[in-house]
Amino acid sequence: MEDETTVLEGGQHWDPAKVGAHWQQELERAQRYFKSWHDRCVKIEKIYLDQQADQTSAAKRRFPMLWANTAVLQPAVYARVPQPVVERRFKDAEPVARIASEIVERNLAYTGDEADLDSIMRAVRDDFLLCARGTVWLRYEADFEPLDMGVAPSDPAAENGLPGGLGAALETIADERVCIDYVHWSDFLHSPARRWKDVTWVARRVPMSGEEMEKRFGREAMASGAAQAAGARKGESQAERAENEGRTHVWEIWCKSENYTIWIADGSPVALEVSEPPLELTHFWPCPRPAYGTMSTSSLIPVPDYVYYQQQCDEIDLLTRRINKLTDQLRLKVFYPSGDGAISPAIEKAMRPDNDMVMVPIPEWAAFTDKGGSKAVVTLPIDEVQKVIVACMAARKQLIEDVYQISGISDIVRGDTQASETATAQRIKSQWGSIRIRDRQAELARFARDIIRLAGEIICDQFQPETLMLVSGIKLPSMAEKQQVQMQLQQMQMAAGQAAMRAQQMGQPAQAPPAMAPPELPPQLQRMMGQPTIDEVVQLLRNDSIRGFQIDIETDSTIEPDEDAEKQRRMEFVQMVGGFIQQAGAMAQQNPMLVPVMVETLLFAARGFRAGRQLESTLEQVGAQLSQAATAPKPEPQPQPSPAEMLKLKTAEVKAGAEQRKADLGVAQAEIEHRAMLEQARGEAAAQAIDQMRASYQ
Repeated sequence: MEDETTVLEGGQHWDPAKVGAHWQQELERAQRYFKSWHDRCVKIEKIYLDQQADQTSAAKRRFPMLWANTAVLQPAVYARVPQPVVERRFKDAEPVARIASEIVERNLAYTGDEADLDSIMRAVRDDFLLCARGTVWLRYEADFEPLDMGVAPSDPAAENGLPGGLGAALETIADERVCIDYVHWSDFLHSPARRWKDVTWVARRVPMSGEEMEKRFGREAMASGAAQAAGARKGESQAERAENEGRTHVWEIWCKSENYTIWIADGSPVALEVSEPPLELTHFWPCPRPAYGTMSTSSLIPVPDYVYYQQQCDEIDLLTRRINKLTDQLRLKVFYPSGDGAISPAIEKAMRPDNDMVMVPIPEWAAFTDKGGSKAVVTLPIDEVQKVIVACMAARKQLIEDVYQISGISDIVRGDTQASETATAQRIKSQWGSIRIRDRQAELARFARDIIRLAGEIICDQFQPETLMLVSGIKLPSMAEKQQVQMQLQQMQMAAGQAAMRAQQMGQPAQAPPAMAPPELPPQLQRMMGQPTIDEVVQLLRNDSIRGFQIDIETDSTIEPDEDAEKQRRMEFVQMVGGFIQQAGAMAQQNPMLVPVMVETLLFAARGFRAGRQLESTLEQVGAQLSQAATAPKPEPQPQPSPAEMLKLKTAEVKAGAEQRKADLGVAQAEIEHRAMLEQARGEAAAQAIDQMRASYQ
């Protein structure tokens, strides 16, 4: 903040007051643009939750058509949490890309579990079915902890005394994660446009408490934002005011055309914060393209499915209320003559509902018979009421069938199977039953894939190498560790070479030349040297272009699969590998030159199975060894000598042995003569010494 303006990295100066006023106008314009759809969705949600304003007994008699249709479609379009699938795009033998895809896939699986992606997708599914639009918002969070550099907390250098702002940089990431936030359909706005690619800004509304606002924007921003929001909340209903009491609605806006983000309280003319986008994403938006229902090509305002059969539902509700009223009329109503104190009480007692079988005495039977006897009692005809009820039920049934035809529920009903049907008949019904909802299934599957891709992009760009390995459980060596092992190996080779040279100088033959017998590493170090380094993996993940070319992030189907699907895939893989090895072994014995072709064929087949990715590295190593052994040149067979040649060779060997023995005897004789000469010299020296001693005594 400089002179009450915000300076971004590009050198742009933004006045929070002017920016806030501009974005308040943009938000109001977008709210007017979506107002008709918003009001329609509010009514549909109340109908779905049975929260109508008219709560009279007659109005309560409704047929819950919207709830019934939604309950049928919910498991049909989404049944289980999507699982991330990260594969090499071209399935080639690239160990760095294979390890990178495995690490990213495991991090995505952990992120989905921590963010409770299943409940988020179910909420999006409900918004998608009711309001024809559902969306989420992704964030990156990291917790920091200070580094222990030996600086006392009371030391001024711990805060501002270190040169170059080093005091603020003495922190390390303790934990980092990708957060996936569900956004209610009423809390999401974007610029009016015909296509999603033409949208220039997106925004979501976040309810924040006073403590959250103070921690995020400061005390002054919290006070001004809360005051403005309180004034803007006057038009809310009593339930909404109770729900939002103590909270302030803050809009988080990402502007793609200006490349910045802004935070502004609802109704406040001053922006709380203007900054650079915290994430550098490929498509800029921190949210995927919403899951849209029915839309036209003229705008991004969706049309809820309930709109297309709302009139039929209203008629169904009308007939339901009419049937209930007519059912209330199905009561036995009796008319009898009044004024006779003896007969009237008896007739009334006989017609009581609690009297199943009674005998009522008539005091004056003659007077009763004179007035017609049983003809004196007349009942109201109910046959006509029953006919009207049957007609109303038939009309309502036809309207329900019409709704099923419009919504596609009829196809799902036709897809119901029986245990007595053949497998072919059940498969045909299953295909027919899903034909009308395939687009909805595909849209939610696309939405789940976009969520996974966004989370994968954030993980690749932001996560530290330690976090990637810790979450995935895959330990890779660093470049420094590999270099250290290589230096140790070189030192061992040099030591072995020096030992061999010393052995040769001392006249002892070396076991093998240093270059031919390198020192063997432990198995653990051998595996480490055969793995790519974490530096290579991170370099691949950080490079957007290479990552996009080599790694593809998808999801499996979001429709309820067969529970034995994974087992079946593994069994198919084992059968494929076993059958191939059996056939390839016989062919390899006949023609070893085909071994490299068979190895590549096996790897090509294994890369098509997700279950075979974990064995792919082992298959590559074994295949390389087999190919090397098959293609290695074999020594040519020596021709067998004739008997005469064998005799000559044997004679030459005997002569060479004799000469060697003679040479050995010559060496031994020379040694004996040398020792005799030494003994003779010693004897002569001793005799001379004795003669000298005798001469001295004389």
